[in-house]
Amino acid sequence: MAKQYETVIGLEVHVELATKTKIFCGCSTAFGGAPNTHTCPVCTGMPGSLPVLNRQVVEYAMAVGLATNCQINQYCKFDRKNYFYPDNPQNYQISQLYLPICHDGGIEIETAAGKKTVGIHEIHMEEDAGKLIHDEWEDCSLVDYNRSGVPLIEIVSEPDMRSVEEVIAYLDKLRLIIQYLGASDCKLQEGSMRADVNLSVREVGTEKFGTRTEMKNLNSFKAIARAIEGERARQIELLEEGKPVIQETRRWDDNKEYSYPMRSKEDAHDYRYFPDPDLVPVWISDEWLQEVKDRQPELRTEKLIRYKEEFDIPDYDAGILTSSKQLADLFEETTAICGKPKKVSNWLMGETLRLLKEEGQEPEELSFSPEHLAKLIELTEAGTINQTVAKEVFEKIFYDDIDPERYVEEHGLKTVNDEGALRSTVERVIDENPQSVADYRGGKEKALGFLVGQTMKAMKGKANPGAVNKLLKELLG
Repeated sequence: MAKQYETVIGLEVHVELATKTKIFCGCSTAFGGAPNTHTCPVCTGMPGSLPVLNRQVVEYAMAVGLATNCQINQYCKFDRKNYFYPDNPQNYQISQLYLPICHDGGIEIETAAGKKTVGIHEIHMEEDAGKLIHDEWEDCSLVDYNRSGVPLIEIVSEPDMRSVEEVIAYLDKLRLIIQYLGASDCKLQEGSMRADVNLSVREVGTEKFGTRTEMKNLNSFKAIARAIEGERARQIELLEEGKPVIQETRRWDDNKEYSYPMRSKEDAHDYRYFPDPDLVPVWISDEWLQEVKDRQPELRTEKLIRYKEEFDIPDYDAGILTSSKQLADLFEETTAICGKPKKVSNWLMGETLRLLKEEGQEPEELSFSPEHLAKLIELTEAGTINQTVAKEVFEKIFYDDIDPERYVEEHGLKTVNDEGALRSTVERVIDENPQSVADYRGGKEKALGFLVGQTMKAMKGKANPGAVNKLLKELLG
């Protein structure tokens, strides 16, 4: 009988924090920028320059720790992790090995297999390295230190995940928590959230873990899923052939769907960690910790419960609306203005998501104001404009955030409620379409739809379809 294997997965997730300046200096953390323009003697590792800790980094790290049910180390300190890479300017990275800021937490995830808690071993603060650009044309490598010193937290999970589904559920939940906290935008494509996958396989029923490998260079959920499947298959193949799995760091190439060994896996002693002599330990007072606790926002799990109770919208709608902080904020702010949660939900779930999909955009890129959407809903509800016009006006709001009242006024889009004008148009349409009239009177209901369409066309879409329908039925007997 063929052996059954179980995959054991733990993740190291690096998150770039949303501070305006770097962790130990005043340089900008903005993404992009010409190479080596967001730099100074501190983040380029010049001799004699001294780091100064950014207070906001500590607050974001605490906020993420609290939201992931971690214990907060109120006394923590920084260590130097010594290694040479061309993109690491000091030849060491300032990180936290011995006393990380957060430890022993966990978050609950849900997959088709049910609910489970994934443990979080620790969260520590550290600085990012620079970036190498390999110029194949000139056959050389160039270094950009703009990213060097950008603040990171590294969230180290326990090896509690057993499948791709669990890994994606964990990452998705983590990303949402961090976005809701405002601690990072977590854009995988810009590198502000990156995951390294530690993976081993073992025979089902075995207690002992297999030898693990670590895979780097994963910048999308799809790449992570493919890398897990690829590495699982590679390790099982080795075991089946009686060969050992070597503990090493591997680089996943998503184009070739294959991983390559980068280096044999180091252990902590290989980095010669020691306390950073230039930074004092961090004392987090009870008052400071309480301040951060008091500022914690309502997270998605609480929002889902409240939306059902307060707004009486379906579970499906609530799930989509809370899947992005931007959508949730837009929903709540618009509802607060117009008091029509179901209508707001319909516009966001329908037209907004449709246009986002067409434009290939994320909800985070929405830029129209809740005031303008609320006004549009009020205009439609009052019958000032009909649904067709409302959709046209909404597109203008979506792209240019126009004031719907002014736009409707300037473009003469108000619904014509003049009974006389409507009656004369309907009579003219009846005279011009004898065949459709005969069809309708002969029992073909569809013919009425055609006549309504012709009337709307003649009124340039500004009639009330309900009124047109009623009048046509009345005149056609």
